[in-house]
Amino acid sequence: MISENLLKIKSDLPEGVKLIAVSKTKTASEILEAYNAGQRLFGENKVQEMAGKYAELPKDIQWHLIGHLQSNKVKYIAHFVSLIHSVDSFKLLEVIDKEALKNDRTIDCLLQVYIADEKTKFGFDKNEIILMLESDEFKNLKNIRITGLMGMATFTNDLVKIKNEFHGLSIFFNSLKSSFFPSYTYFKEISMGMSSDYQIAIEEGSTLIRVGSKIFGSR
Repeated sequence: MISENLLKIKSDLPEGVKLIAVSKTKTASEILEAYNAGQRLFGENKVQEMAGKYAELPKDIQWHLIGHLQSNKVKYIAHFVSLIHSVDSFKLLEVIDKEALKNDRTIDCLLQVYIADEKTKFGFDKNEIILMLESDEFKNLKNIRITGLMGMATFTNDLVKIKNEFHGLSIFFNSLKSSFFPSYTYFKEISMGMSSDYQIAIEEGSTLIRVGSKIFGSR
């Protein structure tokens, strides 16, 4: 069932859109079923859970941290994480840079932008990101690479509202690209869209969709 769900979703994806299989709370055998169907990008919310699965599962899996990340937990994933979607403060970016240096690597990161109409979501506001990218402190970070933005829409049935929030993130991405990353080909990812709204996200320019229940079934 997992492999069928996965292949169905992938067959409908336009070129340039990558699928992150959200495997939080899923067992190693469930993840292996997706892996055996060709899936290599997996997303986890919790550091300990991701580190345990990394140790147990094939090493060509690319692990994406998509949940809120506390700075004191970065050291547990710094040696293997492929992409951190949820960077929501400069302080966290500094810690990721420090831990990446210890592991002699550069860690790819997305800046999480606060686009929802909900107090419970994390993220930078747009002005904070502009001020950070202009700062000397940011320019001194040598072991992180900002490859794009991430956003989570409001949890609502109002599809127009969701579309507008995704559209706003896409416009902001294009503005940052032209202002701060015009010659950097790696600044190319917009992580938005989950099981319930990824089709809208793709229409609005998402390059990374984070899908769990539509692959693995509801928790």
